[in-house]
Amino acid sequence: MPAAPLSPDRRKKVLRVIFISLLLDLSQISFTFILPLYPKLLEFYRNLEVPNQARDSILNRILLGLNAYKRSFSRPISDRYDVVLLGGALGSLFSFLQALASPIIGTLSDKYGRRTALLWSMAGNIASVALWVAATDFRTFLASRIVGGLSEGNVQLAIAMAADVSDDKQRGATMALVGVCFSIAFTFGPALGAALSSVTTVAANPFATAAGFSLFLILVETMYLYLYLPETLPSSRDKATAPTNGSATKSEKQTPPSPNVCTNSHLLLNLTHFVFILFFSGMEFSFPFMTYDLFAYTSRQSGTLLGFIGLIASILQGSVTRRLHPLRVVQIGVVACAVSFFMLGTLRSERGLYAAASLLAVTTATVVTGLNSLSSFEAGEGERGEKLGHHRSWGQFGRALGPLIFCSLYWWAGRDVAYAIGGAGMLAVCAVVFGALKAPPSSLNSKLNG
Repeated sequence: MPAAPLSPDRRKKVLRVIFISLLLDLSQISFTFILPLYPKLLEFYRNLEVPNQARDSILNRILLGLNAYKRSFSRPISDRYDVVLLGGALGSLFSFLQALASPIIGTLSDKYGRRTALLWSMAGNIASVALWVAATDFRTFLASRIVGGLSEGNVQLAIAMAADVSDDKQRGATMALVGVCFSIAFTFGPALGAALSSVTTVAANPFATAAGFSLFLILVETMYLYLYLPETLPSSRDKATAPTNGSATKSEKQTPPSPNVCTNSHLLLNLTHFVFILFFSGMEFSFPFMTYDLFAYTSRQSGTLLGFIGLIASILQGSVTRRLHPLRVVQIGVVACAVSFFMLGTLRSERGLYAAASLLAVTTATVVTGLNSLSSFEAGEGERGEKLGHHRSWGQFGRALGPLIFCSLYWWAGRDVAYAIGGAGMLAVCAVVFGALKAPPSSLNSKLNG
């Protein structure tokens, strides 16, 4: 039978711990903190190693491969983008490793508990950031990203824990809370990283200050989780509260868990997640190229645009997303994304750029949050970590492939064709979302009763 629900006070405590830990985690280890550092960081390693090392060094081989890839396009690509391409390749590697690790981390959390899995994941994150602190060469920095990609399980475990402590009526609002963390991190993380990148304390690694601060945050997060995070896995909660004097009746001991009634197949949800992220992440990665080509945007102007998207998304998640049932949330987001693709393919002014960015903020605030919520409805208590891990894995595969495929299309065929094809792909996602996905009855009932 289902686990007994947590008391409101205990549930509030768990959600507070999840919220604070996600803010600490997303602002420094996953992606937002390091985003503005990538250009200067990779340029530093290139200037340090390429003139002084043999052609068979790791960095030289990667750059040679990227340049050969770049020369294959029908239109010339400025050398200015070499570092951007290298950053994209590392981002794809990180996402690919996440795709491999996520199902394993999720399954282990079902077996040994969310808290145990999360603390081991934090140990891997600490090792990753420690390598970054010591990264006086590119090989060490690459190792730090590999370790981080294989060990970063905080986001999926946070989603699983949020689902553990929420009933059907609370599920959508709880997932929106996790989404708010993403948006806040996307708003302030890049600014924090950019500020720290200008502070140099170690000549051999100019980014040691930023890395050291990141290590400090992750150590604080780990200690905070160790001290304050209780176990949320329903079976573990039941063991902790089970009678120890043998007073449970035979029928209670033998009552099997109630079967989970599925509304949408996991395969359909995972495929929808994959295709959406494939196009959306490709568009995200092409943003710096497009804004530079059209408006000669600097890194600071691009950061302002990203902050604008994050700010609007956080407001929407806190006010709108949490009040709608998950399927409606996804439907709104994919429509907004499709419209923004077509706008980006034809825009000629900064006003049009910010209008499209507003629609992308709607997408950021809705689609992934809604899909995560729908996926959690289809997972039973004993398989939630595994199912959500597979769901995240499909999305990470899309994030690994999207930038490579979409930017190739952008350079071969041009902006208008690339975004038109992206818009057509998003219309296909809309067709699936409106025609094939269904709202879990409990999510509809919760909104009607709320």
